[in-house]
Amino acid sequence: MTIKVSVLTILGSQQSLVASAKAGIGAEAALQQTRLPPDFEIDPSFAAVPLGSGGRDTRLSQLQPDQSAQFAVRGFIEAEDPSQIPVSLGGAPLFADPAIAPFITCGGTPPLGNAADVQAKLGVRWLAERGLDGSEVAVAIMDTGINLQHLRGKLGRMPRFDAANSWQPPGNTSAPGHHPVDHGTMCAYDVLIAAPNATLLDYPILSSTAPGGSISGATLAMAFQGLAQLITVWAVAFAAGGASRYKGLVINNSWGIFHPSWDFPAGHPGRYIDNPNHPFNGLVSVMARAGGDIVFAAGNCGRECPDGRCQTRTSEAIMGANASADVLTLAGCDIQDARVGYSSQGPSIAGMFPQKPDLTCYTHFLGSEAFGAGTPDSGTSAACPVAAGCIAALRTRLSPAHVPPANLFAQLRASARHVRGNQGWNGDYGHGILDPEAAAQIAGLS
Repeated sequence: MTIKVSVLTILGSQQSLVASAKAGIGAEAALQQTRLPPDFEIDPSFAAVPLGSGGRDTRLSQLQPDQSAQFAVRGFIEAEDPSQIPVSLGGAPLFADPAIAPFITCGGTPPLGNAADVQAKLGVRWLAERGLDGSEVAVAIMDTGINLQHLRGKLGRMPRFDAANSWQPPGNTSAPGHHPVDHGTMCAYDVLIAAPNATLLDYPILSSTAPGGSISGATLAMAFQGLAQLITVWAVAFAAGGASRYKGLVINNSWGIFHPSWDFPAGHPGRYIDNPNHPFNGLVSVMARAGGDIVFAAGNCGRECPDGRCQTRTSEAIMGANASADVLTLAGCDIQDARVGYSSQGPSIAGMFPQKPDLTCYTHFLGSEAFGAGTPDSGTSAACPVAAGCIAALRTRLSPAHVPPANLFAQLRASARHVRGNQGWNGDYGHGILDPEAAAQIAGLS
């Protein structure tokens, strides 16, 4: 009995792929004209993604559809079992399109402290007094979608929101900002703790109902396409000299893979979790070089309290783009600076950058109540957007043109607060607890 496997492949430029990439979602007819490898069934709902030359040194100009030499498409193949997935079809390489999931917490312990306590720990008042509040900085929430009315009820005001530069993936009928209250709304709330004037962008990559995905319908392909859209609206304009209206773009990713069994088998060259050359990891590098501050959650496979989906595996648990050298990866601690037991520990999976997490930030506090009254904002899912908000606050006065993401992340690591005398990097806290006030002082923003 064969199984149907969702995959990504890379094809050379064809007019149908150029047309699909230009049209975006809704270009099904164009893709049907594409010359395909044998035994490959294309997913017409997935618009072709231009990859330029396909290497990690791809220039932004090469990502224009007319200039791109290669394109990624999504589709399906049949295999007897996962171990029989071929490396390529007709010379076209096959890459994994694994299921992805939000990093909600395990366990049911009550919240410790609230959003005001987090603000006090981060020095948000000090930041605000110096104009570091996220004004004219965009934060893309790559998640389940945002519910603005819930945020308005919790904040007492409507947050800044950019519907025009948000994204609606295939199969999703909710308008930007009007998704069910869920994990993405929690993340949006947590960004605004340190950056109340940041502008939210809605990228509901985890709410897709595209065919062939996981039970929730979310696979890496949706994150891939969402990131490609962000590059279109930001990075190309940024490289062209400032067509963007924003001072900076922060990209929050509170999701990942819980276990290697979600991916291609070990040793397959198209695997995602330990492969810097997977097309998604390559696109992450392009976005980072273009000035986007990409933030990922470490995950919830910590030794003391792993999520059940970790299947008891707690070593090398930071995987895929969450372990990329081009992103900032966040572990979680409570407001008393104690690491939460579900926070994944480093070093990350072999093949990726080993010293992950980079930093630790606050989680498990009373905040958005997106999951019901009295429930905590929890998991490294909450630590990640709290940190993203801190970065957005700093970007109010730190241009990525003058302080690129790699430099800013280095400053954040250097200024982190050490825990209980720990110096340097360790697998529990990374380089320490994020201290945006200290980072601002190092950057001369005091």
